[in-house]
Amino acid sequence: MIHEIPLTEDTVHGYFSSALPPVLTIDPGDSIRFQALNSGWRWDGEQEHFERDSALHDGHALSGPIELRGARAGQTLVVRIDEVTPRPWGATFAHGDLFLWTLDGRTATDDRGVTVQLAPFLGVIGMPPPEPGVHSTIPPRRFGGNIDCKLLVAGTTLYLPISVDGALLSAGDGHGAQGDGEVSGTAIECPLERAQLTLHVRDDLDLRSPVARTADAWVAFGFDEDLDLAAEQCMATMLDLMERELGLERRHALALSSVAVDLHVTQIVNVAKGVHAVLRDDALAR
Repeated sequence: MIHEIPLTEDTVHGYFSSALPPVLTIDPGDSIRFQALNSGWRWDGEQEHFERDSALHDGHALSGPIELRGARAGQTLVVRIDEVTPRPWGATFAHGDLFLWTLDGRTATDDRGVTVQLAPFLGVIGMPPPEPGVHSTIPPRRFGGNIDCKLLVAGTTLYLPISVDGALLSAGDGHGAQGDGEVSGTAIECPLERAQLTLHVRDDLDLRSPVARTADAWVAFGFDEDLDLAAEQCMATMLDLMERELGLERRHALALSSVAVDLHVTQIVNVAKGVHAVLRDDALAR
């Protein structure tokens, strides 16, 4: 079943909290379809789409939360990314300067005539921390959030440790395209005409940090204010994955990782930096 979430003040928020009531409750296997403002709460570019308490809702404009019936803390949320369709404009900031983009469905061209290929994705897919209170949307966490990984395009499945009963998933922060690192602090920040996610739950998968499955690779994530520690975390998760999926002994997995796994800096601008490890399906053969 596909559930539509309207774009209203009641369905958009700018912080994470386990106390936020869900806007919708769905069953495992159901899908949610929604529109999304860009990270600056804009739909058409001129002004913010809603009035908001900017002291409380001071983060990304997120749709949700979505409650998944039967999901429990300690299980794993499976998020299949079905569709991410941007609206025809976007913006990138660099040291305070604004660069506007025109998006045509395949490419984006900035206001100085430079064109890039589109690869749209949701910058934020995540759940609130289990601790009470209000939590920023800016740093990514073990439970997801502002991951800002350019590989999370339509067709990818993201696996997140569930932090609270019901999962309470929120998503938003449309990006038309982004490089690894997101070095200016922004991608092509764009509202989304349509996004769709399908949610499942697994209780047989214990993750120390998120992983993703793309069309041709496994991806493991690590987050920390220290980039070295983020790299260590993502590699520990990758070794877990290689043990489980490939039946490898851990030291053998480490040796093979040094030969066949690529580390990428996901982003360096969100307080907790991100590193992701990529193991392509064709990297190893028996």
